[in-house]
Amino acid sequence: MKNILLILCFIILPIICICFSPNTSGNVSEARKSENGNLIHYVGVNLRGHYTSIQDTRYATHFPENYYDRSFRLISEGNMNHIRYVYYWEAYERNPVQFMNELKKVANLADKYNLKVIYDSHQFHTSSWLDPKNGTGFPPALFKKDPNTPYGGGGTTVDNASKVWWTNWWNRNITDLTGKDGWTLYSQFLKKIISVVDDHKSTLGYEILNEPQVHSSDQWEKIGKYNSFMTDELRKITDKTIVYSMNVPITFKDPSIQITPQNLAKMAPNDKTNVVFKISVYGVPLPDSYQGKKLDILTQAGKIVNVPIYVGEWNEVTREEKINENGNLMFSIDPFKSSLDQAKATQLVQAFKKIGVWGIAFWNWNYVPNPTPNFNLMNVTDDGHIKTTKYFNIVSKASFS
Repeated sequence: MKNILLILCFIILPIICICFSPNTSGNVSEARKSENGNLIHYVGVNLRGHYTSIQDTRYATHFPENYYDRSFRLISEGNMNHIRYVYYWEAYERNPVQFMNELKKVANLADKYNLKVIYDSHQFHTSSWLDPKNGTGFPPALFKKDPNTPYGGGGTTVDNASKVWWTNWWNRNITDLTGKDGWTLYSQFLKKIISVVDDHKSTLGYEILNEPQVHSSDQWEKIGKYNSFMTDELRKITDKTIVYSMNVPITFKDPSIQITPQNLAKMAPNDKTNVVFKISVYGVPLPDSYQGKKLDILTQAGKIVNVPIYVGEWNEVTREEKINENGNLMFSIDPFKSSLDQAKATQLVQAFKKIGVWGIAFWNWNYVPNPTPNFNLMNVTDDGHIKTTKYFNIVSKASFS
């Protein structure tokens, strides 16, 4: 009998130890639980590519041959399971074959490293047509017909050309040079993305449009109609997660926009099945601070429409007012004052866990250097090797604190 008990102990005790030991297997679901039990299902980074961006023509920075394999392996080894992959419509228009080949490579390697990908159709300053130095997003054919949206006219939220274009976009008055409807063209582009990556196990879903601009209070419902149109079109070919984004600017000083949870909620598509609401947080959300008020109002908007919150971009930056290229005053990132330490990163992630977010993606993993140091999670050495920066370790540690 004693021998039998001894044998059972040797069999059962190791099983107990395996079941209740700390998570070291790479399955990080339990590691993402906060003290209050909330779970962040997807933890990762934003990642930009080469032909899927316009960086290949704007920058001389060498694109490493092993960029994706090495990057995905490092991200996976950092105990993360998620990529928000940033791409641009105008990049596709420039080189559709190389764009799609790169997208296929991303999906295959994400499968290999068990990373879940949100494919984000991104815009920054609207388009390189309106902002040749910084902008990227919509293709030039959607601007050339209107003399009020001239080349270099300005694509930020404070530029008149941008205000004209976005107003026309929400009114569905934008067409290409042949008269084809802009919304329809955009939905066809998104469907091309889906047709290439939807069958991959790594594909988590699709973001309709990153941070659309709002310039008057009557545009909230129009954005909702736009998001409903896009969601309905995409649902014809995919049942995976669809992401709609918060707007820019988020300002509490402009009465013409009327930033309220109720207005933000109007952006949600009618069909909310497997839909999440993407927000950006670029500072510790302390009570009564701008970032604190911003996170609160965005969270309330998500609750009104009963969809999960996805922090698709987060970091810590300092902004100051500057005159842009078109002579308009706007808030710009100060790279010398912006910083991220372990305490701030942990504060941010704990704030996200407290509100029970669906996922988080840090900005940014990019082979092109950025003057703001904490925007660089990796860099490329002179001999072409990819190395993580100290900020990657900070983000990884904070994500599982």
